Amino acid sequence: MLVFPNAKLNLGLYITSLRPDGFRNLESVFVPLPWCDALEVLPAETNVLTLSGIPIPGDSATNLCWRAYELLRTDFQLPPVQMHLHKAVPIGAGLGGGSSDAAFALRALDEVFELHLSPERLEDYARQLGSDCAFFIRNKPIFAYEKGDVFEPIAVSLTGVACKVIYPGLHISTAEAYARVVPRAPRHDLRASLAQPLEQWRDLVSNDFEEALTPQYPILGELKQALYTAGAAYASLSGSGSAVYGLFPDRETLPKLLLPEEFQVWDGVL
Repeated sequence: MLVFPNAKLNLGLYITSLRPDGFRNLESVFVPLPWCDALEVLPAETNVLTLSGIPIPGDSATNLCWRAYELLRTDFQLPPVQMHLHKAVPIGAGLGGGSSDAAFALRALDEVFELHLSPERLEDYARQLGSDCAFFIRNKPIFAYEKGDVFEPIAVSLTGVACKVIYPGLHISTAEAYARVVPRAPRHDLRASLAQPLEQWRDLVSNDFEEALTPQYPILGELKQALYTAGAAYASLSGSGSAVYGLFPDRETLPKLLLPEEFQVWDGVL
C-alpha cells in the first residue's frame, strides 16, 4: 500500500502555560499542506524499513514509522512488514512531517492488516507517538489545544488560496524552540481572529515562536518580510520553525522569489 503523508501549517500558535508534566499548553489551528512524503507498507517475510530522500538522523529502529508498527504490535499479532519511506518534507521545519509519517503508518497498517480501528482509536495510538501526530489521522482543519493533541472543530477554509512555503535549510529542534519561548496569555482570540477576512490576519494572528527565534535567526524575519513585500495577504512562521509561509489570493498572485539554492520551496493551491 502506497500513501503520501502530507505536512501541515499552523495558523497562529500561542504558548499559553507550563504543564505539570513538563510540556507546554498551546493554542493553534492546524491545516493540511499538500507537501508530501511517500510511504509504502507491505506484508513481508521479515521486518525491514528502508529510507530514501532527505537523510533522517538517528537509528532506523527509532524512526516514527517503525515505532508506529511496534506500538500496534503490542496489541495485535501483526506479521512482519516491509516499509519504505521516501522523505521530501524538510526535517526541523515546523511542518509536522515526522508526525505525519507516523500517523500515515498507523493508517496504512490498519488497512493492510484489516484491523478496523476507528479514527478515535487511531488518534489514541497517534498521541503516544507525538503531540501533533493525532491531527493527521483525520487530516482536516482543527483548533488544537493543551499539548496540541486535543481538538475542536473550526470552520476555517483556505480552499483556493495559494501558498508559498520556504524552508531556509535551518534545522531548529523542538527542544531549542520551546526553551526560548516564555508562556503567556494569547494576545487575541485565535478562533475569532481567523473568522475575519484573510487580509486582516496580519494584525490579529501571530506565532509566539517568531518573537522568540527571530533575534537568533534573522533569516526568519527576512523571509516573512519578503513574502509580504511580494504581496502575501498573510505570512508566518509555521510551528516552531524554520519554514516560513505566505498566503496569496490565488495561483496567479504567487511570486517568484530569488532565493539561495539550498532553500527548499513548495508552492501551490491549498
